[in-house]
Amino acid sequence: MIGEAGKMGEMDRDQVWQVIDAQRDSLADLLGDLSDDQWRQPSLCTGWTVRDVAAHLTLQQIGLGAAIAMMAQWRGSLDRTVHHVACRRAAALSTAQIIAQIRGMAGSRRHNVGVTYLETLTDILVHGQDIAVPLGLRHDMPAPAAAVAAGRLLSMRWPRPLPATRKVAGFRLVAADTPWSAGQGPEVRAPMSALLLLCAGRHAALPDLSGPGADALTARLSPSATA
Repeated sequence: MIGEAGKMGEMDRDQVWQVIDAQRDSLADLLGDLSDDQWRQPSLCTGWTVRDVAAHLTLQQIGLGAAIAMMAQWRGSLDRTVHHVACRRAAALSTAQIIAQIRGMAGSRRHNVGVTYLETLTDILVHGQDIAVPLGLRHDMPAPAAAVAAGRLLSMRWPRPLPATRKVAGFRLVAADTPWSAGQGPEVRAPMSALLLLCAGRHAALPDLSGPGADALTARLSPSATA
């Protein structure tokens, strides 16, 4: 168990949606500058290309009917099913259509059935980095919004918590750039964006860790570590 869920920050619902809007616009700008080769590159999500992740982000407003249709394509687990649907969408849409659909959602206040607007925030923040980081590009993530998203990941019980959130149990995560902390144990410090990626299971954030618990947490989270 995590000793405390972390401070959720001072952002209200409207402020969260404003960040989502800004992230959609800025990510669409970034995607519009990519070469065809960059669209084919691996993302931070194992087995997902940049194009797959971008196509997945066009599916942030699924209603009940679309969710049922997606489940009809069941591939044995939710993760495999979501990946399958994203890959099919990546193949069906042109690059221009993917960018236009991401940008076109800015200003909307809809989110997928069965989740909250906080999952929409987490998706756009984390997946934006999934695209930008492996390409060596900068895609700014507001620290207060990252704090809200990390707090949500660490406290949620539905949707199912990510495996990485269980692995950070026993450590105190402390943001270096915004007033936020979570957990109990040896302290691990990092920029808030890195802590969010850490909670989302992205190993690319491991080099950003410091503090007394950094080495132990890195060993626990490294790809070669056993669960």
